[in-house]
Amino acid sequence: MHDIKYIRENPEVFDKALSLRGISKMSAKILSLDEERRSAILAAETATAEQNKAAKEIGKAKSSNDETAFNTLRDLVASKKKEVTSLASHAKELDQELTDLLMTIPNIPLSDVPAGQDELENIEIFKWGTPPQIKNAKEHFEIAGVKPGMDFETASKLSGSRFVLLRGSIARVHRALSQFMLDTHINEHGMTETMTPVLVRDEAMYGTNQLPKFAEDSYKTTNGWWLIPTSEVTLTNTVSGQNLNETDLPIRLTAHTLCFRSEAGSAGKDTSGMLRQHQFEKVEMVSITHPAQSLEEHSRMTKCAQAILEKLGLPYRTVVLCTGDMGFGAQKTHDLEVWLPGQGKYREISSISICGDFQARRMLARFKPGEGGKLQFVHTLNGSGVAVGRCLIAVLENGQNEDGSVSLPPVLSPYLGNCTRINSTGGLE
Repeated sequence: MHDIKYIRENPEVFDKALSLRGISKMSAKILSLDEERRSAILAAETATAEQNKAAKEIGKAKSSNDETAFNTLRDLVASKKKEVTSLASHAKELDQELTDLLMTIPNIPLSDVPAGQDELENIEIFKWGTPPQIKNAKEHFEIAGVKPGMDFETASKLSGSRFVLLRGSIARVHRALSQFMLDTHINEHGMTETMTPVLVRDEAMYGTNQLPKFAEDSYKTTNGWWLIPTSEVTLTNTVSGQNLNETDLPIRLTAHTLCFRSEAGSAGKDTSGMLRQHQFEKVEMVSITHPAQSLEEHSRMTKCAQAILEKLGLPYRTVVLCTGDMGFGAQKTHDLEVWLPGQGKYREISSISICGDFQARRMLARFKPGEGGKLQFVHTLNGSGVAVGRCLIAVLENGQNEDGSVSLPPVLSPYLGNCTRINSTGGLE
């Protein structure tokens, strides 16, 4: 959420920044509502002061036996009490209206984010690995050794479209990938493993800007819980409402969880295979930092996600998203796109975003400066480290052989009983 004080002091700068995200002239609407809210608060405070003054005068009138003055003042206090209640209620409504408006406005991009309208204007900043030359490369679900362990028909019978049932060797490789990712982030990247709920309250979804704007993208239970679209929600909200010490920062967390997305608006996109699912798994990274550390932390988190792909031997590229393609809460985002031979192109496997104090304001997550002074909002960052299902796809497609077998990355061998391949009939060996 945005700082209303900053908007008051920098309306033109605010509007110019939002124009890069396709939003024009918001400051006038915000400041008009803010002025109305502040006037209502002042009116309520003035009426309260008048009520208190009249209440004091009642005592004087009573002690001087001035019955006429006493009755007049008593009626005035009663009238002011009603007026205060009405004005305070109006001020509260306007305050909520302003908060609701600010919660629907996306974050402001950092100055070095490239301007652009969509993914076609993202800029490649790094590339690693050489895409393998595979004759007649197949998509993951077409590979002979994969077919026995990737069952879309049964999943559809159980749950409908955009679900998959994994069996045998494919399920084991999927699990091995998540364990490998967690171990790497914990042992090499200094993150704390966290097991979080996948059901959360409204407040948690508001805190990480899934609500109110993106309610249709998530699932809500009949008793009011939300199924998390990513453990960014739970990990980031662990500091909600807290006043941390500066020495607590940075906080670096990782979690492996189920994730749920309705995929609203994706009709017709990636309908084959398991690239775009309603239920999937991710290993998430979240950092809570001092404002002065957040840019450096963004670079560090990007390298953590890159390290996963490099250890797996998966060719990828890193792009910086343009202003029109960034997520709602991001100031800047790096996307990692892994090479998929079956599609013959790079596809997103991780997004690493710096959010500044945008989420912290929604969550009231602050820290006490070591040298003293006022509480300050922390900065939050999040990123996939990485999406497990998409990583499975990349491993299978990049490791496919002409005979329908799949050569697996050596780093997974310890998690697979020292097996190194999936044979053409789906067995691990």
